[in-house]
Amino acid sequence: MIYLEGATFIQLQNKIENDVIGPSKKDFEKVFYNPAMSGSRTRSVMLMKHIIDSGYLGDSEIYVMDGLAASGLRARRWLNELPEEHANRLRVTICDMNEKSIKRALENHQKFPPKNEQGILNHKQGDLRTTILDQGWHWVDIDPFGSPIPFLDTAIQSLAKNAILEISATDTAALAGSSKTALMRRYGARINPDNLAHDSGLRVLMACIARSAAKHDRFAEPILSVWDSHHLRISLKVKKSVEKANKLEKKLGWRVSEPNKKEVVASMKEGLTPQSSTEHLPMHCFLPLSYPVSREDKRVSGPLWIGPLGDSKVMASFTEEQVTSMCTIEYNPMNPMNWNQRDYELERRKIIRSIKNIKNESGIIEGEFLILTDDLASWRNVGSPPSPKKMVEIINQKGFKAELSHYPKPSFRTNAPWDVIIQSLDLTQPPM
Repeated sequence: MIYLEGATFIQLQNKIENDVIGPSKKDFEKVFYNPAMSGSRTRSVMLMKHIIDSGYLGDSEIYVMDGLAASGLRARRWLNELPEEHANRLRVTICDMNEKSIKRALENHQKFPPKNEQGILNHKQGDLRTTILDQGWHWVDIDPFGSPIPFLDTAIQSLAKNAILEISATDTAALAGSSKTALMRRYGARINPDNLAHDSGLRVLMACIARSAAKHDRFAEPILSVWDSHHLRISLKVKKSVEKANKLEKKLGWRVSEPNKKEVVASMKEGLTPQSSTEHLPMHCFLPLSYPVSREDKRVSGPLWIGPLGDSKVMASFTEEQVTSMCTIEYNPMNPMNWNQRDYELERRKIIRSIKNIKNESGIIEGEFLILTDDLASWRNVGSPPSPKKMVEIINQKGFKAELSHYPKPSFRTNAPWDVIIQSLDLTQPPM
């Protein structure tokens, strides 16, 4: 069958099942295409557009590696959906161990060429860990079955002086704290499996990437981080800088749920929690890596990244207008899928959902608190969870910043002191 993802066509050998959210096992005899990763690929197109516009990668050729390419659709969407002047600078290579994957990707690229018809899709068949080291790459994408850890060191060593690294992890049972032995074995961390577990998982993954980068005299900083259904994904800038790599420890620490007064005061002292009275203690707080924690304390997650998980300028570029202009196409009754107008509209809505609230959150990404409203209601033992929109409105009226979060649970991010959050919660409750 022929399928449309974003603005790019792909021909599949067998009909896909749209409720598939990820592979159950590696199968080198099949070409893998996962529709649940559509949002990830859309965000990658948007991110590449912004980074090229920013000048971070210079003004000449950009060498790009889609490291575990599978169907090759991510690379093909870069070449097809970016504006022509951007796509013409790309030198894209797909890599996969599966010969059938490479062959199918090239067939699709020939059957459905990019809009400017100049985009060349280069290929390498083999193990990414050996094929990636033959040159310096400006952009490397790693989207593996399971953990990205086996590919991390070689990927970082392969990067140019200024580069972008995009990392996916589908071993969410480990990174959300459900599989504690796998989490400790792969990432050297522990996570409290509460409702913030996936945010903690992103931070543990980021800490691992940053430590690996520092070993090679590089500094890594996240520019976009997303938990989306079955996977976690971090996009980051990686720069050659011994000076910044030496300061990595300041970005690492612990997350503590149900902190006591001593822990909250220590967090405030380090600037990790907004200054507030300790009459009401927050649901969670960050602590620096130097703070002594007990390995037996189940409240503690980490070591993890305690800095922002995104860049405000990058996130602000994720607008509905931009994504629809780049990553959607108008209805054509002669389309090869035999889709009707409603099918096109559903694809457009899916594309827009993939960037929901990212722009809104851009102005408060450095906010210390990510608040899940269901947790807030139970924490304060109030009648019903408040509306995240209402909480944002009240906190902004009080002179602090708050915005809806793109974390896929009812939530908001804010820099307001905990006392202000409690006061705002009380205002959402019906009178007694």
